[in-house]
Order: sequence, then structure tokens, then C-alpha cells
Amino acid sequence: MKTILVTGSSSGIGAAVAHGLSARGWRVFASARKPADVARLQAHGLESLVLDLDDSGSIQAAVEAVLARTEGRLDALFNNGGYGQLGAVEDLTREALRAQFETNLFGWVELTNRVLPVMRAQGHGRIVMNSSVLGYAAMPYRGAYNAAKFALEGLTDTLRQELHGSGIHVALVEPGPIESRFRENAVPHFERHIAWERSVHRVRYEMQRARLAHPGPAAPFTLPPQAVLARVIHALESPRPRLRYPVTVPAVAFAWLKRVLPGRAMDWVLRQASGGGRR
Repeated sequence: MKTILVTGSSSGIGAAVAHGLSARGWRVFASARKPADVARLQAHGLESLVLDLDDSGSIQAAVEAVLARTEGRLDALFNNGGYGQLGAVEDLTREALRAQFETNLFGWVELTNRVLPVMRAQGHGRIVMNSSVLGYAAMPYRGAYNAAKFALEGLTDTLRQELHGSGIHVALVEPGPIESRFRENAVPHFERHIAWERSVHRVRYEMQRARLAHPGPAAPFTLPPQAVLARVIHALESPRPRLRYPVTVPAVAFAWLKRVLPGRAMDWVLRQASGGGRR
């Protein structure tokens, strides 16, 4: 039975991947930040434990707990936990940017670096990073999230080259719109860090807040999280995994358009896709 540690398993993509891999015979350690979510995952039949990506002690304790249960073996890691910080770049404080990077990048790298010695010693491993279409196609009012995902892609490309010949494969999954609680979870971070009522972007923020409060129908081309699960399975089980797995029509289209369009034309496409910041 192969073993995998999944972060951000409380809902959405993380939950779908944890349950889907468990159904395929993987031994899944589904982690979450809140003890209540851990208890719920355990009630649903998963081995689950607390892992807070903002806390080095929590990362270390989680890795040690997993290795204690597996006799020191770990076949794979799916880095997924995080959130999206909304807000125009000129309204982002150092604190807001630091918080976004602590969770969405620094915690991922620290966790990865803790499991790499195990994978090197056993001579094999798979690391899958859940990036985003926003890791290569930046949209307005998502600057902090764009920046963290762009940085993740650069670090992952570097890590993949450094692990060449080690038996450890690294892949990026790049979803577009996926059914999840992503927008809902973004609201408290927006309210905490963005002084929107005093911003020159106030009108756009009011539109965004109304949309977040009443999300309505899903955006075009939105897929269920099981679409990501299918790509993760390939990245974990294929003898020759791909380097990147775009998921949804927008993710595939933007990857292609970025290669062929001039920069200003691509900017126009992305502004239209985001509704000029309204969506």
C-alpha cells in the first residue's frame, strides 16, 4: 500500500484527492489546520492529523507522526493547503503579503524539505504541487495570490531539476475554476487586510464583496474537484508523469495563449476574463 500526505484536506480539492486516493488503495494521511476538520475526516474513514502550514512546529510534528505510523516511509506528498488573498496591489500591506506567502509558499517548501530526506533514502517519491492558472496568467485584484503561485512555479521548476536522477518526481497541477469553498474562505482575509472603504478601488471592491456574499451560478467552465483528482492520480501513478497538468478549459487556453500572444494582448484577454476586476 502506497502512502501519501495530503494538506488542506478539509474541503474542495484536498478532500476530493484524499478520498479518491483512499478509494484507489492508497494509505492517505489527510491533514487539516482545524481539529474539528480532522475529527470529521477521521469520522469519514480517513487517517487524519493536524497540520498548520503557518507553524513550523506543527509541520514537524505532523511529519513525525506520519513517519511513526509508516515505519519511516512516505511515497508521496500532495501540497494543497492555502487560501486566496484578494485586493489590488496598491492596497496590499506587508502583513497581507507575508501572511499569503507564509501559508501558500513558505509552509509548502518547509514541509517538502522535511519529507525529501525520507524519499531520497528510499530512492523514490512523488511530490505534486497544486498551483493554479494564476501561477502563469495573472489577473487583477489577485496580486498576492498570483505572486505566491508564480513563486511556487519557479521553485518547483528548480526543485525538479535539482532532483533529477534521484527517483523523486515533481509535478505541478494548475487548476482553473473548480467547485470549492475558495471564495468563501477568502472573505475573512480580505476583510482583515484590505482597507477597502478608503481605497481608490472601492467601487470594484463593493462589486466583489457582493459577488462573494451571493456567489450565484458557477463561473463558465467550472469543474468539480474530481477533475483535479484525475490529474493527481496520473502525476502519482504514471511511470512518466508530466511536468504540468492544466485543469479546465481556461487553464489550457491561457497556457496556450501566453505562448502565442504579445504581452499587451494577453493583458487584455485576462482583464476581460476577470470582468475588469468585477469577478
